[in-house]
Amino acid sequence: MLSNIGVPGLILILTLALIIFGPKKLPEIGRAFGQTLKEFKKSTKELTEDVMQDIEEEKKNLTK
Repeated sequence: MLSNIGVPGLILILTLALIIFGPKKLPEIGRAFGQTLKEFKKSTKELTEDVMQDIEEEKKNLTK
């Protein structure tokens, strides 16, 4: 979905965001977005590790 935006579209989006939110709010919004993305990645990694651990436990139980 985002791969179809391209550079001109990205510039347009950033310009609109600058006009709508103003230059003082953009760093705050960017920081909040980055923090949200970081938490999402962390949660995804933890979920993946839990699933892999459960799979390993099931493999051990099947071999017994």
